[in-house]
Amino acid sequence: MHHEGPDDRPPLVLAHGLYGSARNWGAVARRLAADRRVVAVDMRNHGESPHHPDHSYEAMATDLAGVIEGLGGKADLLGHSMGGKAAMMLALHRPDLVHRLVVADIAPVAYPHSQIDHAIALRAVDLDGIGRRAEADARLAPLVPDPVLRGFFLQSLDMGAEGARWKLNLDALIADMPRIMDFPETGRRFGRPTLFLAGETSDYIQPGHWPAIRDLFPEARHAVIPGAGHWLHADAPDAVIDAVAAFLRE
Repeated sequence: MHHEGPDDRPPLVLAHGLYGSARNWGAVARRLAADRRVVAVDMRNHGESPHHPDHSYEAMATDLAGVIEGLGGKADLLGHSMGGKAAMMLALHRPDLVHRLVVADIAPVAYPHSQIDHAIALRAVDLDGIGRRAEADARLAPLVPDPVLRGFFLQSLDMGAEGARWKLNLDALIADMPRIMDFPETGRRFGRPTLFLAGETSDYIQPGHWPAIRDLFPEARHAVIPGAGHWLHADAPDAVIDAVAAFLRE
């Protein structure tokens, strides 16, 4: 999704998190485009992007590299959660492509939890005969009781002429979930300015993660978004926009 803006600064590429899409960042992208061109992508196996059995961070970083090369070969890069790990992987392996890096509520570490239950729940929903999103919501409710979470997942439901289907490649996400929760060993460092954004009520970036962050990103700084959880761009968009815009303008 392209949001045109002034061309006197590097473009900004946005990479969403697991089960998300470029549309999740629409309001934020439009406002950040006041300063520069903003391009929000659908990561592989999400949204309108192709499905592929390989959902590794190496593969996702290669995808992002292709986007930036298509934009001229240099961009600022913002990634949230899974997209943040993919963005970090690209910055570490192709620092020539990344001007400034913003990582939203994720650290370059392995997480002990898993998000596989959500993919299994979505795959278990019988989509036959569904003609309205409300019907899909009703069938998903016993498996995902949280209405906010259901609404998020239902953004990835395609209500096409041939019937309802998930845009997500659930089989690939389930198969590669251990790698999604992990972070590959790289032996590299990214020495350019990097901003880590943390949601105040989120536990994804913890004090114990900072040695690993500093080791890979020696120029890293951090900002806490008040009142925000893991989906900080949805919980506190104004604060996220202000923090990102100020960092990129430096």
